[in-house]
Amino acid sequence: MKIDRQEYKFIVGGAEFHCALDITAAFIGGKWKTVVLWYLRKEKKRFSELKELIPDITDKMLSLQLRALEKDGFVKRTVYPEVPPRVEYEMTAEGRSLLPLLEAMAAWGKAKAAKDGKLVKVKPLKP
Repeated sequence: MKIDRQEYKFIVGGAEFHCALDITAAFIGGKWKTVVLWYLRKEKKRFSELKELIPDITDKMLSLQLRALEKDGFVKRTVYPEVPPRVEYEMTAEGRSLLPLLEAMAAWGKAKAAKDGKLVKVKPLKP
């Protein structure tokens, strides 16, 4: 990145980034991370609840995304000592700091869909 004819770069966690947007994309980019964060924005969820809300994601991919979001400090995983064990995921304070960005992205997506697409019912949800 160039500012006043001087070249700069960000270094975060040992990785080099050429602009601030590059940092954001590295942490929440990809197909699933923003979707997972969206569904955790209001309340804790169990793995099975997230899987039901995101039916196109595989168990393995959901697990990988949750681990990455936990590693990066956006999601907290709590294991309760019960039989069988109960595990819940929730946004951390750092994760909640992404809410304005997620809400802006959702609003843009809704506007784009209203302008150039349509909303179609796929199948009824389980009771």
